[in-house]
Amino acid sequence: MFGTSGIRGEVGEDVTADVALSVGRALASTGHGRVVIGRDTRESGEMLMDALSAGLRECGADVIHLGTASTPTVARSVGWLDADAGVVVTASHNPPKDNGLKLWNPSGQAFDGKQRDAIARRIEDGSYSLVSADEVGSATEWAEGADRHVAALRETTGSLDGLEAVVDVGNGAGRITATALVELGCSVTTLNAEPDGRFPGRPSEPTAETCAGLCEVVANTDADFGVAHDGDADRMMAVTASGEFVPGDQLLALFGRDAVEPGERVAAPLNTSLAVDDALGEVDASVVRTKVGDVFVAERVADEDVAFGGEPSGAWIWSEETLCPDGPLAACRLAELVRDHGPLDEQVEGVGGYTTRRESYPTDDKEDTVDRVHRRAMAEYDAVDVSDGVRVDLDDGWFLVRASGTQPLVRVTAEARTDRRAEELFERAEELLAEARDGGTAGSDDGTAIAGNRSTD
Repeated sequence: MFGTSGIRGEVGEDVTADVALSVGRALASTGHGRVVIGRDTRESGEMLMDALSAGLRECGADVIHLGTASTPTVARSVGWLDADAGVVVTASHNPPKDNGLKLWNPSGQAFDGKQRDAIARRIEDGSYSLVSADEVGSATEWAEGADRHVAALRETTGSLDGLEAVVDVGNGAGRITATALVELGCSVTTLNAEPDGRFPGRPSEPTAETCAGLCEVVANTDADFGVAHDGDADRMMAVTASGEFVPGDQLLALFGRDAVEPGERVAAPLNTSLAVDDALGEVDASVVRTKVGDVFVAERVADEDVAFGGEPSGAWIWSEETLCPDGPLAACRLAELVRDHGPLDEQVEGVGGYTTRRESYPTDDKEDTVDRVHRRAMAEYDAVDVSDGVRVDLDDGWFLVRASGTQPLVRVTAEARTDRRAEELFERAEELLAEARDGGTAGSDDGTAIAGNRSTD
C-alpha cells in the first residue's frame, strides 16, 4: 500500500476517497488524537482531504486544516501545533492525474516502515475505533502555516540584500519561497506562480528538460540564480546565473560541503555520484549511503554525526531545522551559498569529474523485473549490492537498476570517469533490463524498443 513516499497513484484507480477515509480511520485508531492536514494544488486534493478528515474525526481525532500548503509547511506544523501526526494530500512530482498521502511525525520525519506497516495492517483488518456521536473529533482551520514557515526561514537565514533570483513555483504550493526571499532582501521574479494542479506551466518534476523556461529567463536577466519546485515544494533544483541547470549530484556536493565539519558525514542514496564523495573528502568529511527515498535519508540524518542529507532528485534535509525535505529552506541556503561563496557557475565548476546517465522505463511488474536483473547480474559480476535494487560496482564505474518507490517505473543509473565508459555501463544495464523484461531481446514485452524518460523518486 505504501511506497517510499507514502501512498501514491492514479486518482480513481489507486487513490480514492475510500483510501483517504481508511487512512484517516487507521491513523486515529492507532492513537494519533491530533492531526494536521494539508494539500497541494491538485484538483482532486479537496475531495481526498474531506475523506481523510472524515475518517480521522469519526475515530475521535481532532483535525487542523492548513488548506493548500507545501509539504514542509505541513510537516513543520505538526510540531508547532503540538499535534501527533500530519498528513499531506499530494503526489509530489507526479503528473496531475495522480495523487496520494504522505504521513509525518512531530519531528518532521516521514512515517518509517514500522509506522506505515501498522497503518496498512489496520486498514487491511478493518479494525477501526469508531466513536459515538458525542465523541467525534473537531475540525479547525489554521491559516498561519505559511507565515510561520516564512518566519522560520527568516530566523535561520542572514540578509540577502543585493541578490536577484527567479523562482519557478511550477503552479504548485511553493510560493512561500518567493515570499521568504523577498522578506530577506532578495529581488525576486516568479514563474508559474498561479496555483493550478493541472501544472500548465511545466510538468511538476523540476528537471533540466522541464526547467528550460527558467534557464532562459535567468540567462537573460540579471538574476544571480534560479530555483524550481515540484508540486508540493519538498524538492528544489537550481539554475546558475548563466542559465545552466545544476545537476542534483553537484548541488548535493555543494550543500553537503557547506554543512559539514571535519569528521562529519552526509547521508545520500546509493544512486549518488562519486563526485559527492570527492567533494566531501576535500574537507575531511564522508558520505553514508542509504536506500533511495527521502525517508531513508532522513533516518540517517537523525544520527549525531550526520550533518546533512540529500538526494540528487532535489530533496534536501538539514536536521537542525526539520527532518522533512524543505524546498523553500533549500532555496534560502542556495542564496546563502551565492552570497558567501560567489557565482554558482564557479562553484559548480569545482565539483564533478564523472559522467552520470539516468533514465526511467515504464513497466507493470517492476519488482519482478528487478528480481530477474538481480539473477542475471549475480551470474556475471562479483560486486553486486542488492540493498536497494541491483547495483554493480566495477573498477572504473558502476551501474544501478532499481524499481521506483513511487511510480510504475524501473530506474537505470550508470556512472564513470569518461563519457564513453559511462555509456558502455549504461548500455549494459539496459541490456540486463531488456533481457529481464522479455527473455533476452533488446525490447519491451510487446516487441517494441524500450523507451526511457527522465524521472526520479
